[in-house]
Amino acid sequence: MKKYLVTLLPVLMLSFQPDSPSGGAPLHLAPTSSPSDDLKPSISQEKVESLVAKLLTTYHYRKVRLNDSLSSVVWDNYLKEVDNSKTYLLASDVASLEKYRYQIDDALVNGDLTAAYDLYNIFRKRYQERSDFIKEQLKKPLSFTEDETFNTDREKASWPKTVEEQNELWRKILKNQALELRLGNRKDSAVVALMTQRYSNLDKAVNRVKSADVFQMYMNSFAEALDPHTNYLSPSNADRFNQEMSQSLEGIGAMLREDGDYIRITEVLPGGPAFKSKLLNKEDKIAGVAQGDNGPMVNTMNWQVDDVVKLIKGPKGTVVRLQVISPNAIAGAPPKEIRLVREKIKLEEQRAKKETIEVSDNGRSFKIGVINIPMFYRDFEGARKREEGFSSTTSDVKRFIEELKTEKVDGIVIDLRDNGGGSLTEAINLTGLFIPKGPVVQVRESTGETEVYTDPDPSVTYDGPMAVLVNRFSASASEIFAAAIQDYKRGIIVGGQTFGKGTVQTLIDLNQWLPKEPEKVGQVKMTIQKFYRVNGSSTQHKGVTPDIELPSAFSAEEYGESSQPSALPWDQIKSTRYEQSSGIDDKILSRLRDRFDQRLKSDPELKQLAQDLADFKKAKENTVVSLQESKRRKEREEAERKRAAASKVSQISAPVDETGTPTTKKKKDLYLNEAGLVLADYILAVNK
Repeated sequence: MKKYLVTLLPVLMLSFQPDSPSGGAPLHLAPTSSPSDDLKPSISQEKVESLVAKLLTTYHYRKVRLNDSLSSVVWDNYLKEVDNSKTYLLASDVASLEKYRYQIDDALVNGDLTAAYDLYNIFRKRYQERSDFIKEQLKKPLSFTEDETFNTDREKASWPKTVEEQNELWRKILKNQALELRLGNRKDSAVVALMTQRYSNLDKAVNRVKSADVFQMYMNSFAEALDPHTNYLSPSNADRFNQEMSQSLEGIGAMLREDGDYIRITEVLPGGPAFKSKLLNKEDKIAGVAQGDNGPMVNTMNWQVDDVVKLIKGPKGTVVRLQVISPNAIAGAPPKEIRLVREKIKLEEQRAKKETIEVSDNGRSFKIGVINIPMFYRDFEGARKREEGFSSTTSDVKRFIEELKTEKVDGIVIDLRDNGGGSLTEAINLTGLFIPKGPVVQVRESTGETEVYTDPDPSVTYDGPMAVLVNRFSASASEIFAAAIQDYKRGIIVGGQTFGKGTVQTLIDLNQWLPKEPEKVGQVKMTIQKFYRVNGSSTQHKGVTPDIELPSAFSAEEYGESSQPSALPWDQIKSTRYEQSSGIDDKILSRLRDRFDQRLKSDPELKQLAQDLADFKKAKENTVVSLQESKRRKEREEAERKRAAASKVSQISAPVDETGTPTTKKKKDLYLNEAGLVLADYILAVNK
C-alpha cells in the first residue's frame, strides 16, 4: 500500500481479552480437500485471525459489523488477490467455493481459516496445470501471421468455463508476450529463452509461497475491505516496514512493493537519483534490471521484492538500468529503458529549494519566486532537544521567503506537486507563515471527539500574492496546507485535484496481545482518525479541488483515494471559527478562470498539451491489441507517438539527455509557468 501517512502515531494501548472472542467454540468449515502437500494454517494464525477481527471491528475509524455483506466483500477481495487476472481458476472452481462467501464473518471471529487455504490450495493445483501447459506451448514454433486480437484488460472478464477455453486464453497470453519481445528486435530463439526464464521465475515465486504468505493475503483481503490504508503485516513484512525500505534502497531512492507480475514503485524519495532524473515515478512498474551501461537486462517479472532490491542496490557511482512500464502506458506499448547512477541520498537534497521565474502577462513582465517542497520534513530529535537551527520545512521556507522579498519578487508559488506528505506539525507551522494565528486543521476520532490544531503565532512572514501548485499526487500534509490556504482565501490553488488521503494510521504490535506466542505474529496498521478542513469539509476522498484546474493525465477514477472502492467517504463536520483574508473573492476567481480559459484556447503550448492529453486518454481506453505482427507494428508505432506526446505532461525541472544524465539546459515547465501566469493575472486584477 502507498505510504501516505502524515505522522505515525504511537502504538495504541488497547484493552480487551482476545482469548475467547465469541464465547463459544470455534466454527470449523469442512475443507474441500487436504492432500499432504497442501498449505495449512497454524494454530498461531488462527489466534491472530480472531485477534485482528476483534481489533479492526472495535477500534477502526469505520465502525463496521461483521456480517454477510462484509463477508462477501472480503471474499471478492481474496479471489482478486489469489487470481487477479482470472486466468488460473476455472469457473467451476469459483462456483465450488461460493459456499464460503457468506461464512467469512463467522470464520474471522472464530479463528477459522479453512476457506482461505481451500481456495489457495486449489489455485496451486491449477497453477501447476498452467505451468505444464506453458512449457508445452513454448516448445512450439512461433507464428504471428494470423489475424486475431487479445484484450489485455482482464478486470471485467469471466473465469474460463472449460480447460479448452483456458488453453485458448493462455495461448493468446503467451503469443501476446512473445510478440512484444519479438518487436524489440529479438530473434525467435531469444524470445523463447526469455519466456522460458520468465515462467521459470514465476514457478520459483509460487513455490516459495508459504503458509504465512497465504495468511497475509487473506487477512489483508479483510483489512482492506475497511479502508485501503489498513493492513495486516506478517512478521517479515512488519520488520521490513519498520526498518524503512528507503534505507535499503538508497542506491536509486525509491520504495517498492510486489504487485501482480511486477514490482511497483510506491514512493520516489526526494533527493535521490530517481527523483532528480524525473525518469521514475510513483506507480511505475519495473520489468527488468541491468547492471552498468552494457550489462544484460534481467527480466524481473514474477520476482519477489527482496530479490529485485538486491539487483537495484549497488555501490555509489555505479550505473543501473531499469525497464519501466508507466501506469499510463497504452496497451501494446513497450517498456522504456532508463539509466540511473546510484548514489547515497542526502538529507539536504530532500529539503525545500527556491528559484525565480519570469512570466509575461498583458505586456508586463513579472518576477515570481518559486519554493518547491518535496516533503514535509522535521528533525523531531533536534526539536525535542531544542537544538538551535534544527532541520524543518518551516524554517527553510521562512528563510527562502526573506531572500525572495529581498529579491523583490512580485509573488510566490509554493510547489507541492508529488509531495506525499510528512510531518503534520510542519504543515501547521508552514501555514502559519502566511496567516495570522488561527485554526489550521481538525482531527476527528472515531468516537466523534474533535481536536483543532492551530497556528499560535500571530506574526505573518509573507502577506503578498501567492499560489499553491498541486497535482494528483499531492497528499496528506500537502492537502492540509493547501486546504488551509484556500479556506483562508490566502492564496490561489492551481493544478490538479489532490490525492484525497484524509486519514491517520497507527501501528499495533500483535504480540502484546498474544504474549504466550513464542514467535512474532506481525502487526496491524489501522486507520483511527480523519482530517477535516477549518471549514468542516473532510480532505478524505475528494482532496482539494484547485481554484484553477489545469489539464492532467491522471483521473480521479484511476489514481488517488477515490480510485479505491473501500476508501472512507467524504463527509463534513462543524466549521471552526477563522478569519478569511479579503484579497480573494469569487469575482476575482471568476476573472482568473476566464483568463486561463482564454490562454487554453489561444496559447499554442497549452492547446497542444490539452489535445495530447485528450488523444492519450482516448488511446488508453483501447485495450485490445492485434496478435498479427504487421498490424501490431503499426499499433506500436502509434502507441510510441502517443507516449511521446504524453511525456509532455511531465513536470520537468531537471531534463536529461538520451543517456539519462541531467543536462544544464532547463526545459520549460508548462504547469509551473501557468501557475506563474495565474499569479500575474491576480496581481493585475487586484491592482486595477
